[in-house]
Amino acid sequence: MSEAPDNLQALLASITPEIHQNLKRAVELGRWENGERLSPEQVELCLQAIIAYDEMHLSAEEKVGYIDRSKIKNKSGQ
Repeated sequence: MSEAPDNLQALLASITPEIHQNLKRAVELGRWENGERLSPEQVELCLQAIIAYDEMHLSAEEKVGYIDRSKIKNKSGQ
């Protein structure tokens, strides 16, 4: 990113699949790639960015936290 985004939409649009993966990994491990721990505020902001990216670019099945309920419905309906 050569120029800083001037609003939230521009920031979210600048997130690449690689950045998305790096954010997810940082939240999972609680650390940045360089080993520095994420602060609670950083975790919160990363999660918000991950969710926003998912909403903009991924299908429901690909989103973080997706639960496939089709098998549950089939079992309860039998």
